[in-house]
Amino acid sequence: MDIENIAVPEFVEVDADERLGKIRSLFDRENPKGIIVMDDGEYAGVIGERELLNSQVDDDTRAAALMKAAPEVARTEDVREVARVLVEGNVKVAPVYQGERLYGIVTVDAILSAVLDNLDALTVNDIYTADVVTIPEEAHVGQAINRLRENGVSRLPVVDDAGRLEGVLTTHDIVDFVVRGGERQGRGDRSGDLDRMLDLPVYDMMSSPVFTVTDDESVRAAVELMFDNDVSGLVVTPEDRDDLVRGVLTKTDVLRALTFTEEDAMDVQVTNVALLDTLSREDIREAITQVSGKYQEMRVLHAHVRFHEHKEKLRGTPLIQCQIRLRTTHGQVGGSGEGYGAEHGFHVALDKLERNVLEVKGVTADERYRGQLLRKLGQL
Repeated sequence: MDIENIAVPEFVEVDADERLGKIRSLFDRENPKGIIVMDDGEYAGVIGERELLNSQVDDDTRAAALMKAAPEVARTEDVREVARVLVEGNVKVAPVYQGERLYGIVTVDAILSAVLDNLDALTVNDIYTADVVTIPEEAHVGQAINRLRENGVSRLPVVDDAGRLEGVLTTHDIVDFVVRGGERQGRGDRSGDLDRMLDLPVYDMMSSPVFTVTDDESVRAAVELMFDNDVSGLVVTPEDRDDLVRGVLTKTDVLRALTFTEEDAMDVQVTNVALLDTLSREDIREAITQVSGKYQEMRVLHAHVRFHEHKEKLRGTPLIQCQIRLRTTHGQVGGSGEGYGAEHGFHVALDKLERNVLEVKGVTADERYRGQLLRKLGQL
């Protein structure tokens, strides 16, 4: 399937030097699906709705400061490849070209709507993110913002002292709080005073009740739930306990699943590929293959490598966090680490991944040994 029928011309073009204040007015008036930034008549990048609405960015800021580089795609491009482009570019919209003419845009929601009927074949358990980051409900919003940034995630399930799910806090909740300012009231009649925002407890800003899905549900049902409630992610819970956090499922997880292949070569996906310096995709593939190859019976179906840049630098080189997640025939296994530069961060994460892979091997070996022992005892 290609994107010819799901690419739409509902976008606005703005110049890279245009003020965000004017762009916000344009967005409110025309309500486009996306904003394309042009520089001297050439495509330069895209601006997402949430970035645009963030009131912490001054109206006099130029569009170029807020745009993200999203690769151009052809109107006849395959949906799987476009899904890869969106995930690796960490963007929700990409420009679509018909020949040399900018035809329109394609969005994450448009792609998921187009493939909805095919998502019955997958269950939430196949693709959700298990290594979820949570935050206590009594933690301060400032701590939550740091946790979101440090882990490169967009949502945090909020839990009580017993680990029970109480709510969810997303980057959108924080932006919405800032945008609405003093108009929004927190629990206990707290006002949205920007000066005190970072000291507010998380429960004042979180969304509750939480939209959840069980891990045995179909991905189609999960996506429909996201569409019906205009959310980008769900908390995954066990079938018999809707107050326990098992993981998180986002639209990006579903989009990533569309890129899974049945090829013999490992399918590797890199998010924020622009941060790669001395590494190539092939270098990453070979390194992960070597690690996974140490356990011959574990076949890697899909590898996702995500890079996230921190503000900290050493002699001009940024601190990079790398997260590696493998979807294998033995379940999910991952590793994460930080280093100065993408290559350093990747190898720190790779070392952690290797330890985790060997741990999986050890656990499986122990299970086999126990099974053999029980069989022998049964023969006595």
